Amino acid sequence: MNAYLGWLNYDSTMYFSSAISVMRSFAIACLLLLPYTQASGQEGPVVKTPRGYVQGIVEKGIYVFKGVPYAAPPTGALRFKAPQPVHPWKDTLPCIQFGPVAAQYAGDTKTVKGDENCLQLNIYTPSLKPAKGLPILVWVHGGGMTGGSGIGQNGHSFSHNDSIITITINYRLGVFGFLYLNDVPGYETAGNNALLDCIMAMKWIRENIKAFGGDPSRVTLIGESAGAKLISSLLVTPAAKGYFRQLILESGAVNCIRDTLTAKAIRKRLMDTLGISSPAELLQLPTATLITAQDKVLGGAKGTNYFGPAQDGILIKEDALRYVRNHPDKNIRVLLGTNKAEALLFMNLDKRLYTPDSTVLSDWFGDNYKYSYKAWQKIHNLPPDTAAIVTLSRYMYQLHTYRLAKALAAGGCKTWMYSFEQPNKGAPATHGEELQYVWYEAGHSTPHNIPLAVLMHQRWVDFIKGRPLWRQYGKDRTGMIFADESRERKLNDYEDPAHPTMGFILH
Repeated sequence: MNAYLGWLNYDSTMYFSSAISVMRSFAIACLLLLPYTQASGQEGPVVKTPRGYVQGIVEKGIYVFKGVPYAAPPTGALRFKAPQPVHPWKDTLPCIQFGPVAAQYAGDTKTVKGDENCLQLNIYTPSLKPAKGLPILVWVHGGGMTGGSGIGQNGHSFSHNDSIITITINYRLGVFGFLYLNDVPGYETAGNNALLDCIMAMKWIRENIKAFGGDPSRVTLIGESAGAKLISSLLVTPAAKGYFRQLILESGAVNCIRDTLTAKAIRKRLMDTLGISSPAELLQLPTATLITAQDKVLGGAKGTNYFGPAQDGILIKEDALRYVRNHPDKNIRVLLGTNKAEALLFMNLDKRLYTPDSTVLSDWFGDNYKYSYKAWQKIHNLPPDTAAIVTLSRYMYQLHTYRLAKALAAGGCKTWMYSFEQPNKGAPATHGEELQYVWYEAGHSTPHNIPLAVLMHQRWVDFIKGRPLWRQYGKDRTGMIFADESRERKLNDYEDPAHPTMGFILH
């Protein structure tokens, strides 16, 4: 196959009274110092937050706090509703192990795993009291908006040697994060609950991160695939303004946003699978019932585009690209890019894509199938399977990423683009393969090209710390090619003017 891939008094009565007073004062002093000191023995570091004390661990030489709640459990009366502030606690909260992942289907075991009570984050910090606040990197995981978790990425990578606090978060997935229920009284935000989860996590970070050594004005969000798509939507969400300074978008853009008709169409498929006729009936169904039905609707890899934020008129009010152009935020810096053969991963999951027809493309793009189908048919100088890799990589990720970059640059936003093109065992760079390079940590991962991994990791560190990168993306369409011989080059910014902003539509 062809493919591109922390006084004594001598009088005894006065002595004991003074001693007790000294001990009390010492204890109080210790408590006051808790946010910056590490407790002895196995107690680990303890930090004071506005909601209560949290206790972490020392792991590989840095301070780690796992499973820290950033919102109240979205269960009971809060199920399918916007996240609410976490309730205060009295005793020190042990944060020494990861909390549950968001409820999702485990394809390997064909079971439902995780929990609806999943709104927690993990903090990796090299210092609790640095000379000045450290920059913060917040990882938002991918997984098709239906899978994955914050624990899927190594938070040590940027914390050990780069003096960057790394935070990984969970957010609600699938039906719990994106099911459109806005037409059910009291559930007007349901279609964007996951987006609101991200905003709540950022609010928690802004209010608490100083106690962990961070500077709340230096927040960079980083996401890949669905994570990149989700956080790119924050650019068009006014409620998110001011919570972050920078975005890193790896293979994902605002094309994930759906209109209400499409969101309702996906809901209808779920309801039909469950045999119910009213959206309100969904509210009380057990977790396993909902997630199992969701898996049937997704039907495998082709369901990657089915869930996502909604242009609901409340949180997201207008076309995403038009919003970016009309409401430029020149204080935001964005680093974004794609991989050369994004589609190859998905083609190997759904072999029909090697010779795509209207049926398979409709499964993947909905009513937008005709654009990619026509484009594939026009490529006559390549074998059909190679033409499919090129075409589907464009329509899945590249076209939408270039569009967002152009809209950002046109509004005066500092924008940098890249293309990851490092082959892997002879195959072209496909979806997700840049992650082992970006998150490279010597001795903990072995990417094919270690010098490139060192280079890419350092470039991401430079961006997080606000340093210059390569030439900014603008009218000359220049970006950085990451490969065996990394270099700046004019990028192949493919466009299809007829294609709508939204990547998946069902009308």
